[in-house]
Amino acid sequence: MDLRSIQKPLKQAYREDGNQAKITIVAKGSQTGAGPISCSVDLGRAIYEAQAHSGVGGAGTGACSGDLLLGALAACKQITIQMVATAMGLPVTNVNVTVEGDLDLRGTLGIDKEAPVGFSAIREEIQVDGDLTDEQLASLREKADKYCVVMQTLITPPPITSNWNAAAAGGEA
Repeated sequence: MDLRSIQKPLKQAYREDGNQAKITIVAKGSQTGAGPISCSVDLGRAIYEAQAHSGVGGAGTGACSGDLLLGALAACKQITIQMVATAMGLPVTNVNVTVEGDLDLRGTLGIDKEAPVGFSAIREEIQVDGDLTDEQLASLREKADKYCVVMQTLITPPPITSNWNAAAAGGEA
């Protein structure tokens, strides 16, 4: 695949008009008939089923929100490494990314006010196969970390705004 040829017209358009580079990605969660411990997540191109982790009462048969967050980081880092290696012309033959995160479910369940709600640590294990020098691997790591959207969002979180609306049971506000 000639990544440079694919990206060349995109980069040119974005240089000429920076507004073309600004996009909005939408994900929608909706209640399912399985009760309060599951939902569907519509990404516009695919629908995923999610559920509460078994440690908080879920069935444990599907992805929980923590799985989805770590999966998003793993996918973003994987694709970013592959694309950066290609752009750099590095002889990378395979990339594998594993992401782990630590949670204390006492915080999520509200039984320990000192326990954090959310991940207390996230670790990446990245295996890059290819005949790379130490300098090439260091440059690949630096660039992949810099351009991984999910990693940068976690490191420097944007403000989050929430708009809540109440609707009657029939769907009318």
